[in-house]
Amino acid sequence: MAERSAVNPSPLIFLAQSNFLDLLRLVSEEVVVPRPVAEEILQRGPTDPTARAVTSTSWLEVVEPPPTPENVLNWDLGLGESSVLAWCLHHPGSEAILDDLAARNCAEVLGIPMHGTLGLVLLAKQRGFLPKARPVLESMREAGMYLSDRVLSYALREVGE
Repeated sequence: MAERSAVNPSPLIFLAQSNFLDLLRLVSEEVVVPRPVAEEILQRGPTDPTARAVTSTSWLEVVEPPPTPENVLNWDLGLGESSVLAWCLHHPGSEAILDDLAARNCAEVLGIPMHGTLGLVLLAKQRGFLPKARPVLESMREAGMYLSDRVLSYALREVGE
């Protein structure tokens, strides 16, 4: 388990809208939301479930990100992804929670441990926190998460569904 994890908007959005935000705590008890990520989420408005989660969930901590190092800037990622990766680089032992492929590739190159939304759901199923992964993933697809039928089928086979 990581000391702390930093989360990007898409996992926050899909998990909050599906009422599975607690899955973020499978990889660390403390979850930080870099300020650029929080600002992006809060633009959704006060009635949005993700915006409410960011402002009212005690274990989500909005933090100022450190300056983004050149080795992250070179990837030309979005502000949220860059701030998550910068925070993780400045806090060894932390983990990035993000879905963006380029950001995941950057994390891999830089040696930053990571999970995506799909991986969190599969981890929850494997650890017995969820009886079935399919309904959770279908709920997230309805909330806008792109997950092809092929990837969904493969992922479900990996957890015995």
